[in-house]
Amino acid sequence: MTEIKTYKDALNYIFSKLPIFQRVGSKALKYDLSNIINLIGAIGNPHLKFRSIHVAGTNGKGTTAHALASIFQEAEYKTGLYTSPHYKDFRERIKINGKFIPKSYIKSFTIKYQNLIEDIKPSYFELSVALAFKYFADEKVDIAIIEVGLGGRLDSTNIITPLLSIITNISMDHTQTLGHTIAEIAKEKAGIIKQNVPVIIGEKQNESKPVFIDIANTKNSSLYFANDELKTKTIKQNQYCTKIEIESGFTDIKILKTDLTGPFADKNIKYVLTALYVFLRNYNNWIISDKSILSGLRHVKRNTKYIGRWHILSRKPKMIADGAHNIGAFKNTLEYINTLKYKKLHIILGIVNDKEWDDIFKLLPTKATYYFTKADIPRAMNEIKLMNKAAKYKLKGKAFCNISEAKENVLNTAKEDDLILILGSIYLVGEAI
Repeated sequence: MTEIKTYKDALNYIFSKLPIFQRVGSKALKYDLSNIINLIGAIGNPHLKFRSIHVAGTNGKGTTAHALASIFQEAEYKTGLYTSPHYKDFRERIKINGKFIPKSYIKSFTIKYQNLIEDIKPSYFELSVALAFKYFADEKVDIAIIEVGLGGRLDSTNIITPLLSIITNISMDHTQTLGHTIAEIAKEKAGIIKQNVPVIIGEKQNESKPVFIDIANTKNSSLYFANDELKTKTIKQNQYCTKIEIESGFTDIKILKTDLTGPFADKNIKYVLTALYVFLRNYNNWIISDKSILSGLRHVKRNTKYIGRWHILSRKPKMIADGAHNIGAFKNTLEYINTLKYKKLHIILGIVNDKEWDDIFKLLPTKATYYFTKADIPRAMNEIKLMNKAAKYKLKGKAFCNISEAKENVLNTAKEDDLILILGSIYLVGEAI
């Protein structure tokens, strides 16, 4: 058995011994709850020792989770936050009040439970969930915001019974695991709806709406659609801030600012505010003032160390890395690009092998110059193969063996008033950052 003496040893053990989705894709998934139930039970069922909010959805769930955490922090609640995947540091996944889980805690946890890990053989994700839940319980958080990893029904995080469930939206992603229609995927996401626990649905979609209504009814769960509860509009945005007007709804707040930028800010704020006010309506012993809400939304990045979405890497030329990696996210990103002013568009693109990309290739602008590359993971599509696939859709450019070479080349090529986007893979974005 591997000897673990340091944090680096613990991290190497986690990465090398356990199946990791980013390495091998769906083969790493143990898409049932038996393993996590066995593991979490053996360490004392820590998920029963803190209160939580559960966030699922195809797009926007990470942003929603971070924004909610920021608001609870501003209201002076000790707030845990579990999200995935990480961009740069494994500890990004597990935070309390914006501070990463200590390296010493990860080391001691891994040493203490190494025999158990060897026996149960959890997946990388199952282990990270157990680690997070034990840490939150040990630190006695007031509340934890928990982001689903994949799907919902059989996701390892779904052992919790939260105070509130949130499903941001449904788009085509992970179809091999979750289903090949919006309705099938919605059913998997709706698996987080618990008996008598209110649920927020971010977007009302024709295919998913009846699925959510049916499951909420069977669970006696109060159902709220954000689109019915609140109307918002972006009235101004720059690279630092988004200014949003609340046109109608249940709040006295009329104008707010957030450091969330890019194509998703307006939608995500609508999800967050709807969820928060439904939460406060159902649990009036929680006190969160408008001041805390406004400050929390204004300082999401500062409070939670949020990165990866519409992440500005340079300003002249403007280089932005965005974790859009499915058709819904790409549509929003590309629609948003059309509203920006720039002279020429450059796109650094890197994708994974095990997703359907034809529909996304059809969306990508043919007038952009492309820099095809790959993330340093086994699932990444070879850059030459990617370039040849993209050429069939009249997407033209050159291939580079890694993100560093692609970035260096584009910065030597682009002018100050050009726009550079890095897209296609969360892992590529992490390396770019």
